[in-house]
Amino acid sequence: MRKSYWSVVIITVLVLGYLAGDYFLTSPFITEEDILEMKADVKNQNESAFKQPKPQKAVYPDKNPLKNVYFGDLHGHSDLSFDAYIFGNRLSLDQSYRIAKGESVKNSIGELMQLTRPLDFAAMTDHAETFGMHEGCADPEITSGTKDLCRRLENPDLKFFFELREQAEVRPPVSDIEEAMKNKTKAHHFADNTWKEIVEIAEQHNEPGKFTTFAAYEYSPPLPDSGKLHRNVIFKNNQVPKHAVSMFDALTEIDLWAELTSHCQAPCKFLTIPHNPNRSWGLAFAGQTIDGDLYTIDDWSQRDKVEPLVEMFQIKGNSECSVGFGTTDEECNFEQFLPLCEKGETTGCIHPTSMARDGLKKGIELENNIGFNPLDFGMIGSTDTHNSNPGDTEEWDFRGPSGVISAPAKKRLKENRIMQYNPGGLAAIWAIENTRDALFDAMLRKEVYATSGTRIKLRFFGSFEFDQDLLKTEKVLQIAYSKGVPMGSKLESNNNIPSFFIWAKRDPIDAPLEKVQIIKGWTENGETYEKVMEIACSNGPVDEETGFCKKTEAMVDLRNCSTSENIGSEEIKVQWSDVNYNPNQNAFYYVRVIQNPTCRWSTYDSLRIGKQIPKDFPPTVNEMAWSSPIWISKKLP
Repeated sequence: MRKSYWSVVIITVLVLGYLAGDYFLTSPFITEEDILEMKADVKNQNESAFKQPKPQKAVYPDKNPLKNVYFGDLHGHSDLSFDAYIFGNRLSLDQSYRIAKGESVKNSIGELMQLTRPLDFAAMTDHAETFGMHEGCADPEITSGTKDLCRRLENPDLKFFFELREQAEVRPPVSDIEEAMKNKTKAHHFADNTWKEIVEIAEQHNEPGKFTTFAAYEYSPPLPDSGKLHRNVIFKNNQVPKHAVSMFDALTEIDLWAELTSHCQAPCKFLTIPHNPNRSWGLAFAGQTIDGDLYTIDDWSQRDKVEPLVEMFQIKGNSECSVGFGTTDEECNFEQFLPLCEKGETTGCIHPTSMARDGLKKGIELENNIGFNPLDFGMIGSTDTHNSNPGDTEEWDFRGPSGVISAPAKKRLKENRIMQYNPGGLAAIWAIENTRDALFDAMLRKEVYATSGTRIKLRFFGSFEFDQDLLKTEKVLQIAYSKGVPMGSKLESNNNIPSFFIWAKRDPIDAPLEKVQIIKGWTENGETYEKVMEIACSNGPVDEETGFCKKTEAMVDLRNCSTSENIGSEEIKVQWSDVNYNPNQNAFYYVRVIQNPTCRWSTYDSLRIGKQIPKDFPPTVNEMAWSSPIWISKKLP
């Protein structure tokens, strides 16, 4: 029994070598002396080198039939995740939720982590593949060899990690996993105990109307070269299956959906959210599994039912789009450092089916071929933090992606791999109230959007019945809901011109807004096309000749990261009609809001330690918000 259990654990550890392996390649072995040096470096960091907003108390809006926006994080890791633990994170699941609610906590070397504003909701998604790890190591019956393995987990040990990763360069054969799992009673017992604890802690922190938690976890099958084809599993309530389905129970996403559907019976409800399409090596929207099996129509239908959202922005990059494959707009380069795949390349690059915009285009194409759109997903952001600090997305408070391996500031600025990361994004949900039922239902109907970490408020509606003077009416939201549909919805095609209403408000503690764009995708003569249109500028009308806004004059003082407060917009309201709409084409539209430039986290860290700003990375960023799309299907004969 012990041998069988630990064969499972060892395979698990090998698999999870992929989870964090893309973080760092050159970091040395972490010793106690290193930790002491890091703590000394933290004491020398100058946190007053730039202005930081003071922490604020949570605000609890009243129930609103026209909906409130709630900001949260649906992807974070505590010390229950193997990769977080081996890289030095010792903050618990309970502490993670406390941080989400505004408490300040120091990481392992003393850097303070605190959100300026508490989150409205959170889901901690620790890796199911290593559930039971801590219980297993505490088992008095384990062998001396297993004790040594557990001992090595206790210290941030990159040498140990690389030893494991070298053995995990290929996907474990199905036969190996099946053999290891034949006698998995004890392993399941430990894993189920961990899952039960996760559900209980989420329940303890759930406060309807104030702070919402979801029982959740991450399903994490491996891909070569640190690729990601992982999915977060979110449950609506505490009525969940006894066992968290991992890659040992479900070898592909199709198996995952089947297992969850079988074991999650009403009142249990779930949805899955894929993340990092940019690092999926093209599998995110390719219509085939990790093992190369093509989706059937039934598979597409199942995906359409249980996977309404895609996490398209997080710590490991922007998965909206990449310049190439029919895409030309420069905003695609925002926090995206992977190149396009060259001929013969299969990993470490972006394929034509890697990005969210690719997926949306493929969806309207599939609608022509199979009669429905299985990729009509909404878009959210989250963090994927491995520091137990969900929602800590402010550039000035970024402490790296994982434990002591990415801290302190001196180390973050030294490692090129760390420099490619960002603080992550947020999920924004429009719901009547802050409860599990209301938020989960909003996710199912896709009335959600993504931000790159800022708290821009964004409304987006479409209709064939809006009057041209909609913006002048007093009850604009009532009309928008009664005569139109919000983001994440579909419009019935007709011969009229579709009209869209966009309302964006700046984050009160961040920079003003610069401009608003609409991205359109459509099918025509068997091909898919896209176009980015700038429809509102903060510094005057859109240039009629170029179709673009004039370049902003907003500046950032890199000596202290102060910004131009008198340039840009507090809010932008605009109504736009697509005069080029063709009722015989499938189409989607989504909004991108772009904020004035502010300092990137690497600039803040440079100020902290009095060093020159890195030259290989931009000193500033334009934070963004992306709506979920509105779709229009072509008119049927």
